Amino acid sequence: MTIKTTVPYAMTRLGVVMTPDPANPLEAEGVLNPASGRTPDGRLHLLPRLVATGNVSRVGLAEVQMRDGVPVGVRREGVVLAPDEGWERGLTNAGVEDPRTTWVPSLGRHLMTYVAYGPLGPRLALAVSPDLLTWQRLGPVQFAYQPGLDTDLNLFPNKDAVFFPTPVPGPDGEPSYAMLHRPMWDLGWLRPGEGVHLPAGVTDERAGIWISYVPAGEAQADLAALVRPRHHRCVALSQFPFEELKIGAGPPPLRVPEGWLLIHHGVTGYIPPGWDPTGQDVTYAAGAMLLDPADPGRVLARTAEPIFVPETEDEQSGTVPNVVFPTAIEQVDGVHYVFYGMADSKIGVARLDRLSEGVRHEAPFRPVEQRPRPDSSDTHSDAK
Repeated sequence: MTIKTTVPYAMTRLGVVMTPDPANPLEAEGVLNPASGRTPDGRLHLLPRLVATGNVSRVGLAEVQMRDGVPVGVRREGVVLAPDEGWERGLTNAGVEDPRTTWVPSLGRHLMTYVAYGPLGPRLALAVSPDLLTWQRLGPVQFAYQPGLDTDLNLFPNKDAVFFPTPVPGPDGEPSYAMLHRPMWDLGWLRPGEGVHLPAGVTDERAGIWISYVPAGEAQADLAALVRPRHHRCVALSQFPFEELKIGAGPPPLRVPEGWLLIHHGVTGYIPPGWDPTGQDVTYAAGAMLLDPADPGRVLARTAEPIFVPETEDEQSGTVPNVVFPTAIEQVDGVHYVFYGMADSKIGVARLDRLSEGVRHEAPFRPVEQRPRPDSSDTHSDAK
């Protein structure tokens, strides 16, 4: 099957919505890569990654401030998740990083995937909340063993995980909660000289987007089932020049008329071994994919060129220069806004527009089964 290289969506930058508070030591090294959602009273919030001195990250909570219907700033409401568990800390590192949150109506919960930066490096973890204010850790993600892969996914560092907001068809036809994620195959970070170990059927060493599933009935009976996904499968690998080094999922997939819209990031440049971002010379840009509603592990279309690139001073200068890193989508009064990290230092917002014959349209396109605002008939997308 030939995959189309056009996706009829674009992003228009609007400005900065959050910068580090110089009086807050928890933000000394930046605020970035937020999740988002609405509290039960309908107020829109970001859950930013707050980076303290020493690259120790926490997840904050901040209400979005609007002007003429457009996000323009935030009001801070504290910290909702910190690296308090032993598996979220090492002797010389700690962090709960890069949260993504998805409101799942059938579970009545926000699902937060995040990266626990523990003794063995970055590992995926999951927490749940009914209201964004209090979070229950479900623990590290434990990928079920799949003999056909000839490996154990739990051996590898993993990032950029995000859930779909509704059950989707699983590989066996059973309605399932699906999670996108990005395993990384080089184990030299843990054991020098060990190098790359690829699963069966994969020949490209670059990190790509995978999908795993949890049967809906199991998760509805016991939320802890969400950390035990199965039926792992590669969705997409780097294909175009702006994805030269790797790709990864951005905000949770958004249901649009054409399918599931996935905004993803592509990386070019140079990344040294290890996890210290200060040695990188990279550019992060955003692309877009459409996934098949009948099989969300199948790509229907993807952009051959990025839809959003670092252009402003805030995006080109910071902790990691030349980075735009979308992580959340929200609908406000019929308009979708994308929140993104700017050079690993600040948080920006862009408008998501639908294209028709090359023309941008700001008219609303409505996702399915999203949590309604109490004061409006509009729906929104809790994305992260």
